[in-house]
Amino acid sequence: MSDQNPPSSGPSDLRSAVAAGSKKRRTIILTTSAVVAVALIVGVVAIVSNLGGTASSAAGTPAAGERRSVKIATAEDSQFQDAIAAVASEKGLDVTWVNVDDWVLPNTELVAGSVDANAFQHILYLSAFNAQNNADLTPVFSTVITQWGIFSSTLKNVSEIPSGGRVAIPDDPSNGGRALNILASAGLIELAADAGDFPTVENVTSNPKNLQFVALPARDIPLQFNDPSLSAVVVGTSYFDPAQNVSKDDALFLDDSLDEKNLPYVNVVATRADNADDPAWATLKEAYADPRVADALEKEQFGNSVLVDVDVNTLRDKLAELQKSASKK
Repeated sequence: MSDQNPPSSGPSDLRSAVAAGSKKRRTIILTTSAVVAVALIVGVVAIVSNLGGTASSAAGTPAAGERRSVKIATAEDSQFQDAIAAVASEKGLDVTWVNVDDWVLPNTELVAGSVDANAFQHILYLSAFNAQNNADLTPVFSTVITQWGIFSSTLKNVSEIPSGGRVAIPDDPSNGGRALNILASAGLIELAADAGDFPTVENVTSNPKNLQFVALPARDIPLQFNDPSLSAVVVGTSYFDPAQNVSKDDALFLDDSLDEKNLPYVNVVATRADNADDPAWATLKEAYADPRVADALEKEQFGNSVLVDVDVNTLRDKLAELQKSASKK
């Protein structure tokens, strides 16, 4: 978090707002004024809309017999997305998922007008893109939080990471900074007090173990998990393929995703500013809130990612603050 918005004292508003609607569902509700936080995914969905001019109900759901359609670009194919599409269809919104191979295309295609929204990213990543590309992408609602941690295929505790150990961190500014903050929280390094929202290795002021930071694309880090040259990796728990049998319980150190400092890592559905009021987003948000969607996410992610509901004005205010910070880099 930036110096302009320090964490409040006392219990996290985010944590106290967790509602256990069922044993498989954890949904976070935040008020407009709450200074809250939730950690990314990664990320998840890009939305392309081919919306007609038909009227919608006040709640955003098409009137009986009327249908709308959107295309959603995503960085992965999943049962979670299938569940969203199925529920949205019941509400009169036809969703078609379009998979892409990287995290750049969903935003560039959105800016170009090929798609009408996306939801593969957290707001810190979005702020960096907006700042670097003079774009005006904005959140329309929050989706999920992904928990991050430090993992190793050979070690059992962070204290076992050897002097000179090589640690893989993401190579993009937002996730790379997040990884450095996690290493700092684990007591492995210290960061400059003025490092801001996008710390880099240049902001490391203390590195007792003389760790070597290996920058890799975030999505590729789990693929390097068993690389014998790496002592550890820092990545989102949901990034591991289920076949790797790696969960949050295997982390040497697990970030507290419900800490208020993690608001920048809330994943969102985003669109262009001139399309933010389209009623299709209200319908899509209703689909995300359906218990069947929560069940699909739990089945797929085993609790590594959870659905969250953060007030959109809180998201937009934080995005503006982060974007200002990113513009100074």
